[in-house]
Amino acid sequence: MKRVKHLFLISWMLVCLSAYPQSNVRQTAFYEDQYKNLQVGFSKTTSIVFPYAIKSIDKGSADVLVQKAKGVENILLVKAAKRHFFQTNLTVITSEGRLYLFVLNYDEGCPDLNIKADNAVAASREVLFSLENENQKKIEQCASLALSKKKKAGGFKKSRNKIILEVNGIFIQEDVLYLRVAFENRSMINYDIDQFRFFIRDRKKPKRTASQEIEIQPLYATSISSTIPYQSAIMKVYALEKFTIPENKYLTLQMIEKNGGRHLEINIGGDLAGRVSLIP
Repeated sequence: MKRVKHLFLISWMLVCLSAYPQSNVRQTAFYEDQYKNLQVGFSKTTSIVFPYAIKSIDKGSADVLVQKAKGVENILLVKAAKRHFFQTNLTVITSEGRLYLFVLNYDEGCPDLNIKADNAVAASREVLFSLENENQKKIEQCASLALSKKKKAGGFKKSRNKIILEVNGIFIQEDVLYLRVAFENRSMINYDIDQFRFFIRDRKKPKRTASQEIEIQPLYATSISSTIPYQSAIMKVYALEKFTIPENKYLTLQMIEKNGGRHLEINIGGDLAGRVSLIP
């Protein structure tokens, strides 16, 4: 009889331990620290604002719709593709190398409408991008340094109708060239930029042949503002992939006014290399 009671007591203890395993409790708590719960609706859109540009997006189900906001790189728009979808997840990687995890739940009555990803936990800071992609965070840091550098490169300046365009700093870091450009509007009318382009073109257009232009797309700019207010000056740094300028060609910066005629161009010749300074 005592043996039966003893066996019963051991069995009861095993049942209790299996019902409340401490290791599982710790694992669940650790996992919950890695994600942010979001309530998503069908007729309302949830906006998630990230501190850096979005590099990669993966959603766990086709029952949710996800896309970057038009014209920006760091805002993600999320909404339900069908009502009452089963719980799913969302994974986002940003350009500074952080991995964000979200769990999405359906809630039509009270969805989250505006979320800052700063308040979510970044599950990792060890994301490695492929060699083809520049590290956006590093480029942004170098561009900020170029913006604050005191050393100037003179000789690249044009003006027209009280609008002044000047390249006053040329810097390089690894395989990226940083051009510091000053915009000044001394007129009484705002200057709205329609196009601001970088391209390499021929110094002289050959007779009976087309002039070849190779456009260079900036990797990054410190500001996306397209207006130079009247009686004001602003400064921007543009990051360009490193290139060379042949003897018979120019690097041209072209600024075209929207609904106006105050267009400006700066031509930089092959002596560009002699004007370059290091970022550090």
